[in-house]
Amino acid sequence: MVFTKAQLKEAADGLDPNERQVLERTADRIRAFAQAQRDALVPITVDIPGGKAGHHVDAVERAGCYAPGGRYPLPSSVLMTAVTARVAGCKEVYVASPRPVQATLAAAHIAGADALLCVGGAQAIAALVYGCGDVPPCDAVAGPGNKFVTAAKSLVAGKVAIDMLAGPSEVLVLADETADAAVVAADMLAQAEHDTMAVSELVTTSEELLNKVEVELFKQLAVLPTADVAREAIEKNGWACLCPTMEVAVNVCNVAAPEHLEVQTANAPEVAKGLQHYGGLFIGDGCAEVVGDYGAGPNHTLPTGGTARSSGGLSVFTFLRIRTWMQIDQADISGDAYAGLLKDASTLGRMEGLIGHAQAAEMRLPEAAAKRRKLE
Repeated sequence: MVFTKAQLKEAADGLDPNERQVLERTADRIRAFAQAQRDALVPITVDIPGGKAGHHVDAVERAGCYAPGGRYPLPSSVLMTAVTARVAGCKEVYVASPRPVQATLAAAHIAGADALLCVGGAQAIAALVYGCGDVPPCDAVAGPGNKFVTAAKSLVAGKVAIDMLAGPSEVLVLADETADAAVVAADMLAQAEHDTMAVSELVTTSEELLNKVEVELFKQLAVLPTADVAREAIEKNGWACLCPTMEVAVNVCNVAAPEHLEVQTANAPEVAKGLQHYGGLFIGDGCAEVVGDYGAGPNHTLPTGGTARSSGGLSVFTFLRIRTWMQIDQADISGDAYAGLLKDASTLGRMEGLIGHAQAAEMRLPEAAAKRRKLE
């Protein structure tokens, strides 16, 4: 049930050289972006009355990374989660993925995983959180998964850190008359082939484009090897919205708050300035969502179902803890600023009816300390 470090290395060494190089290049790009994120959050120290305060930024000790493997093997998800956990500074990283193919095992090695557990679904989440055999309990669990994985993560949230509670994957393409209908349709089908619950959406100001995309969807589905899955997703969950102006179209996108939001319009960077809610934003005709899926740099594990209004995607921050500290030296407690802090704390304690709080502050006032010394 568990592949060790040595076995993961063996899988990587035996992988087709071209495939291994793709995994390594992808890991390097993910690592570089994650490192830039990590470097953006630094320890701080500030002055407070009587001393100093600050925060430390430290990773959780042990990370559990889930990578789906039901309908398709997803070594890219192994890289997205495990590489990010390593860059954050986790001392141990464990991957869980059902029925792992050689590329999945190789990705775990390239990402620096300590072991891979061959288990999926809710059982995998339980194993990562509570420990299972050679896999110890983890402090944070992250990674995409089906509804059972999401349900399991909802049960353990609080005991461990989780990245998010994600639903079916989704893409929304914001397009105008300048967009290429064939490209728009291809991007929608790329999302639809994930599974039958995937959601592909089009918001446009051009009725002509909408009709052309409709034709292209049927045309491309006729030759797509994964058409059985993609067709069901498109027919059950896909939708299009025709808007009278780009302003209205942007508002529709902000209400939808999709996981992936593509902007295929004239002057796309300017249009993108009005977009406020999304998991990942892809600006310009050349910026395909699949490039994000396959490791341009930013993470592909993103909030779904409108939750982008209140949360962001998986990142090094998922595995980090901000821990605050204060230090007040004996030599500094006689100052007026420190006395003022104590008096405010005392007043707030009495306002809240917490007299013990107030007295603990009052005990430290210089005059109270002097009075105790006199009595002694």
